[in-house]
Amino acid sequence: MPQTDALFDLPESHASLPPVADGWPEQPVAKILLEAPVLHLDRLFDYLIPKELDEAAQPGVRVKVRFGHQELFGWLIRRSDTIETTARLNTIRKVVSVMPVLEPKVLELAEAVADRYGSITADVLRAVIPRRVAGVEREIAQQVDDDRIPAPQPIQPPNEVASEDTSALTFRWDLLEGAAQLFTAGHDGHYALTLPSAHGSWDAMGILADAAQRLAATDQNTLIVVPDHKHLARLQQHMENHIGSRSFAVLSGQQGDTARYRRFLQVLTGQHRIVIGTRSAIWAPLQHIDAIIVWEPTSDHLIEPRTPYFHVHTVARLRAAQHGARLVLASTSRAVAVQHLVAIGQLTQIGASRDTRNALAPRVVATSDSFHAERDPLAQIARIPHLAYRSAREALDGKHGPPGPVLIQVARAGFIPGLFCAQCGESARCRHCTGPLGYTDRLAVQRHEATCRWCGVKERHFSCPHCGSRQLRAGARGVHRTAEELGRAFPMTPVLSSSADHVLVTVPDQPAIVIATPGAEPVAPGGYAAALLLDGDSQLQREGLNVPEQVLGHWMRAATLVRPARDGGVVVVTADYDDAVAALVQMNPIAWATRELAQRQQLGLPPAVRVAELLGPLDEIRKTIRHTILPYHAEQSPWIGPVPYDEQTHRALLFFPHRVAEQVITALKTTRAQLSARGESTAVRLRIDPTDVL
Repeated sequence: MPQTDALFDLPESHASLPPVADGWPEQPVAKILLEAPVLHLDRLFDYLIPKELDEAAQPGVRVKVRFGHQELFGWLIRRSDTIETTARLNTIRKVVSVMPVLEPKVLELAEAVADRYGSITADVLRAVIPRRVAGVEREIAQQVDDDRIPAPQPIQPPNEVASEDTSALTFRWDLLEGAAQLFTAGHDGHYALTLPSAHGSWDAMGILADAAQRLAATDQNTLIVVPDHKHLARLQQHMENHIGSRSFAVLSGQQGDTARYRRFLQVLTGQHRIVIGTRSAIWAPLQHIDAIIVWEPTSDHLIEPRTPYFHVHTVARLRAAQHGARLVLASTSRAVAVQHLVAIGQLTQIGASRDTRNALAPRVVATSDSFHAERDPLAQIARIPHLAYRSAREALDGKHGPPGPVLIQVARAGFIPGLFCAQCGESARCRHCTGPLGYTDRLAVQRHEATCRWCGVKERHFSCPHCGSRQLRAGARGVHRTAEELGRAFPMTPVLSSSADHVLVTVPDQPAIVIATPGAEPVAPGGYAAALLLDGDSQLQREGLNVPEQVLGHWMRAATLVRPARDGGVVVVTADYDDAVAALVQMNPIAWATRELAQRQQLGLPPAVRVAELLGPLDEIRKTIRHTILPYHAEQSPWIGPVPYDEQTHRALLFFPHRVAEQVITALKTTRAQLSARGESTAVRLRIDPTDVL
């Protein structure tokens, strides 16, 4: 019987190339991804490449094209001989970039991130490619043309200094069980690392610099991402001490456009084996990566604040799998999300033994402990209980070890950032914008002049709208008020402060009071003699599923900066005794994360399940929910809400199992794209796995 397959090979209808005098180049069709933040335009469009742009129009360059009645920028993804449409094609107007700056693997990663977060590739690429500086681009392109691109400098392995001291107090890689696998070429394991100390030889940034040097010495490429510029400054200093300033590249949003683009192009052209940086560095265009290290992976600083709101540790996992690289998510604490990855086998736990942890740990005491509470009945109401004051005094005087600085961690910046009605206890709010009122300095307290922290309007005649009282009381004391109080309590002792508006990176090993907000704690090279963790109850009483995890992380970060107990190091936490306080006293955040994860699994809460959040006008959210076909059925709608989020916005939440995550996110993305194409819904924002919804 004759073959009949040909009967069904219907001819495809494509547009033909229009005639031009000079003809068309080979592969004259450019597949362009438009830089348009519109959901239904998240696909490739066909454009023609005129002969005069043949050489410049290479995959990875930025171009300018005509789309409708406007000119848009876009990325040339690939060239082809095939036209995928019957419409009349426009030609590329201009090739903007002199050299291809969108590396194929980075594009592939951006597409994967867009799929995971229900977004579009163009939105992801906005965070990938730094702002273009034409002069720098021409300079690097000329070096490429002249074959003058320098090869990465050879790096020598670190000197192994023989020492008779084999105690756990001096850092060695063999003290971290399983750490040898981190340096094995070709190994692609993924690890969770919790360091038991963070000063002296255990300084985390020094350890990361040493790891990068060891990898580069065997011709392996390393990418290190840290959460903020305080960590980056310390890491950069350690890198310069280890391998010199020219042997690595720094990528950071705080760099100027020129410096940042130059470093980006140097990495793209293969001039460095090591890249360090903040959030944007995860996209560094290394052609091959052997190891990716992320410090404090669940820090809020490592979440993209704009759509698609990706988490750096998730991008790092995707990129490590793409390159077959080792991945290390490291911290001094343990996030529940990281513990979940350990529990399901996606991360292997490495870390110090119990003996090493105990040798490095300071003595931790809680003022709520019954032994101390009986001896100080006012400890529960005093902001700085007698135990905390005495511990600080003894540390400054060197009673139990060498005298040294004392770290005091406070919850808030400012002077008195929060005020409440003295009679009914309601939060004091601005009459103009409902923002929180606070006192900016001592003079403001004397004048009874509160200031709105949102709009800046001064309130001199406060009247509580609930009870009519005109009296205010302090709800919290910030860095500056605490500094003033402690300056009186410890006369003749230097008082230093570190907060978001003025961050100290390091402090000397001399007696001083160092007051810092969470995340802004400077490092003392020899370790703090003591640390006082104030306002514990007010921090733990904040609303949010992740509040205990965040507070414990802040506490662990401060506690690991304190000397070991054998050297007199002590940490005092002023909080009621609960699970987080117990984990700090035991210096065992992994056990706490394990218990917390088990509870969330029983309750069906993240990270045991995935979360999608819709934010926008009520009618548009309802329309999005109505048109989204979920890949599973339930007797009742699995959506929570929509409910009011603020005066103009509503919010709806969807919890869904990991096994159907890909289908759910695809369904949400498809629905939003379809509604966008019909012009029916454009104001709904989608966030996947937000950390601040509960």
